[in-house]
Amino acid sequence: MKKNDVFEVEITGLGKDGEGIGHLEGMTFFVVGALPGDVVMAHVTKLKKTYGYAKVVKILKPSKDRVEPPCPVSDRCGGCSLMNFSYRAQLRMKEEIVEDDLVRIGGFDRDFIRKIQEPVIGMSDPLHYRNKAQIPVGMQPDGGIVMGFYAHHSHRIIEPDQSVGCLIGAPENQNITDAIKSWMYENKVRAYDETTHKGLIRHILIRHGVHTGQVMVCLVINGKSIPAIDNLVERLTVACPDITSICVNINKNTGNVILGDRTECIWGEPVITDKVGDITFDISAKSFFQVNPVQMEKLYSRALEYADLKGSENVYDLYSGIGTISLFLAKKAGHVTGVEVVPDAVKDAVRNAKLNGFSNTNFYTGKTEDVLPKLVAQGRPADVIVLDPPRKGAEKSVLETILSVAPSRIVYVSCDPATLARDLAILCEDGTYELKKYTPVDQFPESVHVETVALMSKKK
Repeated sequence: MKKNDVFEVEITGLGKDGEGIGHLEGMTFFVVGALPGDVVMAHVTKLKKTYGYAKVVKILKPSKDRVEPPCPVSDRCGGCSLMNFSYRAQLRMKEEIVEDDLVRIGGFDRDFIRKIQEPVIGMSDPLHYRNKAQIPVGMQPDGGIVMGFYAHHSHRIIEPDQSVGCLIGAPENQNITDAIKSWMYENKVRAYDETTHKGLIRHILIRHGVHTGQVMVCLVINGKSIPAIDNLVERLTVACPDITSICVNINKNTGNVILGDRTECIWGEPVITDKVGDITFDISAKSFFQVNPVQMEKLYSRALEYADLKGSENVYDLYSGIGTISLFLAKKAGHVTGVEVVPDAVKDAVRNAKLNGFSNTNFYTGKTEDVLPKLVAQGRPADVIVLDPPRKGAEKSVLETILSVAPSRIVYVSCDPATLARDLAILCEDGTYELKKYTPVDQFPESVHVETVALMSKKK
């Protein structure tokens, strides 16, 4: 087997980026464009010792779960990798991903895992669910402006089809980007070039308050200010009358981080508001707020159910963001302590607690691995610990501190089954805790990503 060879293979699984996985003569191949159940002719694009990469040349036998994608550019755009996979199959696959990682990485027994797994929570309508879009802006060789989403494994921008727009985003997003594009042409504003680091507009961030109808537009710029602000405001508010906030975020760094440190409101309010259940949240441009509000409420409700609060418990919410889970917990807890590294998020959390009338919360700024031991050393016990770390999972020192605090229950909310499995294995290692149950939640339909909420209890 060598590069550019063509071979026939049956696809039996999915990779972390949505590519099909097939096996041939002891080699594992990641095949772009293939789905589980497909039999394809594949073209080798890269080879390693025990695995390789390939792309589909021809589908010899389609999977029974293959469907016609509603988006005309889904095969090129990196926003959706599974739009050609039936939604029922997506949910089944996500259950399998979590199960396999818990067995393969976590070392748990498969029969045990199947016994404690609760059914995946899916959506009745898996389209137009995102309340946030981060849209890169670029220049074409002919001087044209392009706005869309990056192609798979590249920074080549693919624009949504004008007839349908982006089918996982809000329908109004297309009107907003069209208005910004026309403003850029009229005022000769150039897009940022990643090679030369010249040009002004880098990204467009759009946030929607699904329950309030409020919309925020934030232009990420490679400069200090933008020209023709009045013209921009007029175009945007005509294109989308629900806009209540227009901001600029200043990012002069040459790396791939989307948002810079400073955000300025140039029209309207600096935040928008939205609700999760009966709790109202102020959301700034840099706030972390789950992108799928329908599933977010289901996810947090399951976390609250697992916490099993009776009204007097002292709860720690680690990696607490703007306090979304914290305030859910505060409704039924004696006291909730949130820990978050992003200062702006902590300010939002404090404001959100006050906005909703909670007096039983405190929020601390800093890395969880630094703040938690200090709070524990001050003699603040925890009956329940909830953690919702980033994709890389929790630092081992955080897990060790949790074990030293010895809460009666640990509720782990995860956006990556692999790091979840690794961390649960560490928490179970000395036999003090046992994994009681877990639920996959489909926060990201049409993609391979899945959230999971897991409950661990101290053994009696």
